[in-house]
Amino acid sequence: MKKIIVLIIALLVVIACKQNSKETGVDNSSSDSKSASEVKYPSDVIPFMDKWKILLGDGTRSDSLVNFQKDDFFYVENENGTDWVVYKTPNSGVTSRTSSNTRTELGEKKHWIPEEGGKLTGTLKVMHVSTTGHANAASSFSVVIGQIHSDEGHENEPLKIYYKKFPEHTKGSVFWNYEINTQGDNIGRFDYSTAVWGHDFSIVGSSPTDFPEEPKDGIELGEEFSYEVNVYKGIMYLTFTSKDHETVTFTKSLIKSEFATRADIPEQVIKVYANREKGGGVEREIAYAGEINYFKQGAYNQANAKSTKSEIYGGDIAKQYANGSYAEVWFKKATLGASTKPSK
Repeated sequence: MKKIIVLIIALLVVIACKQNSKETGVDNSSSDSKSASEVKYPSDVIPFMDKWKILLGDGTRSDSLVNFQKDDFFYVENENGTDWVVYKTPNSGVTSRTSSNTRTELGEKKHWIPEEGGKLTGTLKVMHVSTTGHANAASSFSVVIGQIHSDEGHENEPLKIYYKKFPEHTKGSVFWNYEINTQGDNIGRFDYSTAVWGHDFSIVGSSPTDFPEEPKDGIELGEEFSYEVNVYKGIMYLTFTSKDHETVTFTKSLIKSEFATRADIPEQVIKVYANREKGGGVEREIAYAGEINYFKQGAYNQANAKSTKSEIYGGDIAKQYANGSYAEVWFKKATLGASTKPSK
C-alpha cells in the first residue's frame, strides 16, 4: 500500500512539473534549454529599439521591439565576447507594398522634415550578400544597410547606403545613392550613386556572367565599418569610417536640387538608365524640402528574381539560406537622435 501511495505522489509531481513547464513557456526536458531570463534580445544590445518598428523577410511585422526577436531573421549572435544584432532576409519572401525586395529592416516611428533633421549612426559588418544573380544588373549581390525614406509625395529615397560584392571577389564596395524627388510623373526618377570605398552603383559586369574588376580599396565580408547620417537644417552630412580605410565625408543638400534641369543629369545616370523606361526626369528645385522623412536601418536585400534574375528556389526560405540567396548584416552599435551642428 505504501508503495502505491509513493508511486501516486511521484506521478502527481511529474504531472505538475509538466503543467508548470507549459504555463511558463520553459522547456525543462533539456539541460541545454535557456530560461526566459537567459535570452538576449536585440534590444539588450542596441537599446534604441523602442524608437522603431520592423518588417522581417517572411512578412512578420512588429512595432514593439523591446524583448522581441525571431530566429533566422532578427536575433543576437555573440562572437568572441561581442554581441551583434543580426538582420537576415532571403531573396524572395514577403515584402512591403512598394518594393520587390525583401527586408529585415527597422523603420523609424518618428517622422521629420529635412529642415528639422535627425541623426542615425551604425557600426556593422556585412556577413553575406546573395551569390546568385546577373552580374550586369546593378542591384545584384547587394544589400542596403541604412536609408532615409520619404513618407509622402512619390515616397522616394533621399539616401540608400549600399554594400555590394561580386561572388568571385574578395572585396566589396560601399556606396550611397540619392534618388531625385521628381517633378510631375515619377516615372522619370533616377538614382545618382557615389562611391565610398570601392565602386559605385554604375559599375557592373559586361554580361550576366562576367564580373568587373575587383575594387582595390574595397571592404571584405565580415570587415567592420561605421556610418553617420546627420541631417542638419536641410543639409545631409555623411561620414564613413573603417579601421583600415581613410575616413570619407560627404555633404548633400536635401532642400535645394542639383538636378533641376535636363542639363544637370549626370553621365553616370544616362549610362545606367539607357535601356530603362525611367531615368530621364528632373527634380523639383526644392528637392525634399518640407517633405516628411524617416530613417531605416538593417538588411534591405536588393537581390530578387525580377530585376537581378537571382535564384529563389521557388520562394522556399530554407533553401535560399542553404544556397546563398540571402543577405545578412550584423550591427554591434547604433544610435538615433536629434541632428547636431557639424564641426566644420
